[in-house]
Amino acid sequence: MKVHDIIDFIEKTAPPAFAASWDNSGVQVAALREEARRLAVLLDPSLEALLRAVDAGADFILSHHPLLMQPRYPNRNDEYLAVLSLLLTRNIWLYSAHTSLDANPEGPVRWLAHALGLRLVELLEPAERQGTDAALSGFGFFGCLSEIQSYSLFCENLSRVLGKSGWQSCGPRPERVLRVACCPGSGHSLLATAASVGADLFITGDIKHHAALEAASLGLHVLDVGHFALEEEMMRRFAEELRQSLPVPVTFFPGRDPLENESLTEHFTFEAISPEMPS
Repeated sequence: MKVHDIIDFIEKTAPPAFAASWDNSGVQVAALREEARRLAVLLDPSLEALLRAVDAGADFILSHHPLLMQPRYPNRNDEYLAVLSLLLTRNIWLYSAHTSLDANPEGPVRWLAHALGLRLVELLEPAERQGTDAALSGFGFFGCLSEIQSYSLFCENLSRVLGKSGWQSCGPRPERVLRVACCPGSGHSLLATAASVGADLFITGDIKHHAALEAASLGLHVLDVGHFALEEEMMRRFAEELRQSLPVPVTFFPGRDPLENESLTEHFTFEAISPEMPS
């Protein structure tokens, strides 16, 4: 499949115009090849993850996080140099769909809303960008459960959906939960917005000391379930979407949560559906 066709399809779900101004979405490392035979999808373009993808035969790699937020010269012997050497010597493309994917409410970023059964889901922070429809892009979401749940029952359901039993929390704990807000990844900048829409709690990752103090002052309960837990599943679902649409095999490689000791070494391979076969 032509590389530019793969990029065009990725950008239907992760439009470059949706990316934040500070972001580095898009092509991270170009290659000389014009066609790709196998696509790998992963969260972080770490050397460990890329080696696994290359060993599996991938010649086009899609990551969520960029290789670097601010590109620099490869002027020291570190992992960045090792990644560049691997990709350039193997003639492999690396593309990042970062905030370009995060800001598309029609994409996989809202997987948790679907998993929790939220209704009346809306953007938490609509974007305002020239040349784009602000109503169609933005960060975070909020919605209502189908019925009021006790805090403990909600946490049990969330634990089941996330596949993890523990997380950090801050701010006053509600007795009951109906309206839920979420920003996958790091959403500390949306604390005040989540409070303003009447969220009973806010789910995100990477809440630090001063953000926790802000949450307490806002009267907002925050569940810091981890950056990894929210975005790893988003990329797995994006891989499945690509598998259903592209005429090349798509492989999703589970990553390693840097805040946990366990490493996932398995991967899930989706073989392409032949164009001649009925869908």
